Amino acid sequence: MSKIEKIRTAISGQQQTSIPFSFWSHLPEVDRNPVEVAQATYDMYKTFGLDFIKTMNNGMYAVEDYGTEIDFSEVAKGGVAKVISTPVNKIEDWTSVAELAVANAPALQRELRHLEHLLKLVDGEAPVIFTVFSPLTTADKLSQGRLAEHLLAEDTALVHQALANIAATTAELARQAIEMGAAGVYFATQMSSYDKLTAEQYRDYGVPYDLQVLTGAEAGWFNAIHAHGENIMFDLLKGYPVHVFNWHIWETLPELKEGMDYTGKCVMGGIARMDITHNRLNELRSQIYRSVMMTQGQRLILTPGCGIRHPYEETTIQFIQKVIKETEAFIK
Repeated sequence: MSKIEKIRTAISGQQQTSIPFSFWSHLPEVDRNPVEVAQATYDMYKTFGLDFIKTMNNGMYAVEDYGTEIDFSEVAKGGVAKVISTPVNKIEDWTSVAELAVANAPALQRELRHLEHLLKLVDGEAPVIFTVFSPLTTADKLSQGRLAEHLLAEDTALVHQALANIAATTAELARQAIEMGAAGVYFATQMSSYDKLTAEQYRDYGVPYDLQVLTGAEAGWFNAIHAHGENIMFDLLKGYPVHVFNWHIWETLPELKEGMDYTGKCVMGGIARMDITHNRLNELRSQIYRSVMMTQGQRLILTPGCGIRHPYEETTIQFIQKVIKETEAFIK
C-alpha cells in the first residue's frame, strides 16, 4: 500500500492494517531558506520513511509582511522567535492590517517556493500538507500578545476588519498551496484555548475567520486542524470542515476516543511530544498501545500532538516505529 493510500484509508474510516506515522520538528538553522528547508524536510522524511510530510515553516512567516521586526536569535538555542517591533500596538493600529496580495508578499512567496521545492523532491511519494495559521493566531503574534486586551474595547470593528483581511490573505495562500500540489493544509490555531480567550470571544472573532480560511482549502483531501495547547475549545472546533483533528492527546482533554467519537473524524496524534524529547520509552509504548487498541486501527494517524523539539534522538523515533509495527499485530 502506498503512503497516499495509507492516509486515505485512515481518513475514510476503513479498517487499517498498517497505521500511518509521521512527526515534525522545527529546522531553525534553515527555515527561512526555501531550498535548504525543503531539502532538510525531505531528508528527515527519507531517513525515517514517514507516511506524510507537514511543512515546517518558520512560526513567524505569517506576520513578516506586515512591517514587523522579528528576533530569531533564540530559536537555535531552543527558544522562540519574538516580534520586537510591530505597527499594531493600540486598537486604532488595526487599520494598517490590509489584505495582502500573495504575489507581492515576500515572506508568503518564500513559503510557496519552499513548498514547490519540497513537492519536487517528494515527487508524489507521500502527501504533503502546508502549514497555515488561524487569523487570530496571526493577529496575536502581530500585536505582540495584545489581542485579548484589544478585544475588550467597546468598539472592535477595526479588529474584525483586520481579521477579515488576514483571513482573505490566508485563504488565498491555502488555495495556491493546494493548487501547487499540497494534499491539504495543517491549520494551526493557537488561540482556541479557554486559557487564552472566552468561548464567546472565539465564537465571534475566531470561528467565522477560521471557516473563511478553510474555504480556501476546500479542494484539499487531507486538511487537518491543530488545536494547540491545553484546555482547548473542543466544542467550538469539533465540527470544522476538515478531514483530520490533531491536538495534544494524553497531555490535555479530550481523550483520543472521545475526540474521535465527537468529531466523527480521523484523529492525528496519540504520542506525547515531551516523552519523545525526554526519551521516555515505556510511556511511548503505552501511548501507542492505548491509541491503537482504543481505535482498533480505524481513523488513526499516529503522530506527536505537536512539533517535537530539535534536536531529538533518532533511536527514539526508531523505537516508536518498532512499537507501532508490534502493536498492529493486536488489531482484531
